[in-house]
Amino acid sequence: MKEIKGFKNSLILTEEGIVKTNLLIKNGIITKIGEFECDDLVMLEENKIVIPGFIDQHIHGAAGSDVIDGTIDDLKNIACNIAKEGTTAFLATTTTESKEVLKKSLLNVKEYIDKNYIDGALVIGVHLEGPFISKEYSGAQLEEYIDNPSIETFIHYNNVSGNNIKIVTLAPEMDGAIELIEYLSKNKIVASIGHSAATYSDVMLAVDSGLTCSTHTYNAQKPIHHREVGTVGAVLLCNNLYAEIICDGVHVSYPAVKFLLKNKKLDKVILVTDSLRPKYLKDGIYIEPSGQEIIVKNSVARLTDGTLAGSTLKMNVAVKNMIDNLGLSFIDAVKLASENPAKNLSIFDKMGSIKEGKYANLLIVDNDINIYKTIRNGYVIYEKSEE
Repeated sequence: MKEIKGFKNSLILTEEGIVKTNLLIKNGIITKIGEFECDDLVMLEENKIVIPGFIDQHIHGAAGSDVIDGTIDDLKNIACNIAKEGTTAFLATTTTESKEVLKKSLLNVKEYIDKNYIDGALVIGVHLEGPFISKEYSGAQLEEYIDNPSIETFIHYNNVSGNNIKIVTLAPEMDGAIELIEYLSKNKIVASIGHSAATYSDVMLAVDSGLTCSTHTYNAQKPIHHREVGTVGAVLLCNNLYAEIICDGVHVSYPAVKFLLKNKKLDKVILVTDSLRPKYLKDGIYIEPSGQEIIVKNSVARLTDGTLAGSTLKMNVAVKNMIDNLGLSFIDAVKLASENPAKNLSIFDKMGSIKEGKYANLLIVDNDINIYKTIRNGYVIYEKSEE
């Protein structure tokens, strides 16, 4: 792979804003930003900007592969394809499956991380979406494999994963959920509310117990009612909760995203794709290993009964949608896909912004967030074709 040593006299989105400056990379780390001798570095065109790589904390699959498939080749296929959309790091996200299928998937992620593959986006851990969810709001998750929240069960899954689980999506109203949330909080694992019928009081109790995030906010959550604001209302009212959002204009309408932005500070909103195996593939019918059919029409994925089933959203498109349809600035929109997930996952000391001492996980983009190069630890993992 091609190594990038840095940039000279180029537009770079630093933590202080977009500045024309120099950036030096050594051993995959950003070592210097500012004025220094740099004749051997690349100078970008005026319409190109260096920004931090995107972090997708909720993605199931892409290009015909899914995390639940449980093979190294499938994870590598996902990692290499999502580099095209500017994702440099991601959480391999599971679904509610049988214990055998789930354990196979978790063990595969452990082996993949242990092998430390350098091509494609970095797998930084697991997002365990289910099985501790509500049947009432299961969405596209398989109801027959839903399980009660249990510290013992979680520890077993986490051990299988090599202690790589970073987020657990759960329904806090279920028996055993509060105890699990307390355990996750003590062990610095993100507890996220999702696929939940929780009431306002349920959510507040969970927040007091250590809940810190909301999984694909609005989707598969008890909606707002004026006599009971439900899961969605509680998420909007709780300043401490990070809120994932799938900004494709399908899962959540743009006015609803605007409502979220009006109620949450920008530093608490996180863009995710929640994408499935059909991303980068044509419209058609795709069969999951469980036998479940996913029908993709006009790039929208649904079950046979019409239920939305994840997305085919690309992260750079989600960022652009925030600019074009919600009126966010270029800088703010980028933060929702880089800085905010890094802070939620407690890895902001390593990635999520461009700063000396951090990984050289960088993107070269234009003002429309078209991706020209994706760089991970100083090496190009994707480059747009000249054709």
